[in-house]
Amino acid sequence: EVQLVESGGDYVQPGGSLSLSCAASGFAFDNSAMSWLRQAPGKTLERVSTIDKTGRATYYLRAVKDRFTISRDNDKNTLYLQLNDLQTDDTGIYYCVKNGKTWQDYDARGQGTQVTVSS
Repeated sequence: EVQLVESGGDYVQPGGSLSLSCAASGFAFDNSAMSWLRQAPGKTLERVSTIDKTGRATYYLRAVKDRFTISRDNDKNTLYLQLNDLQTDDTGIYYCVKNGKTWQDYDARGQGTQVTVSS
């Protein structure tokens, strides 16, 4: 059974930082691209960042580029997202997903972790 468990969400002020983690199990983590998605209040789910199975290729949503960093540790079956210079628009539930055949689709999703940015 595929399991993805996110952690690290919190309440921070604008300009603050957070580190999100996603512990993966039940599949060959080192053979799967992984992504972080987020859903802001009243908005649709959007893909924030993706990393290929090797960790060498990445994608970032334009709004978070240069502020967020995705990484992975295939020995620990863990996906990370470092969030810096957080803005109020970054508020939302952040989900870790196991990508499918393309970086745009996914076949497993975690329960999410809440990030709230507010002064």
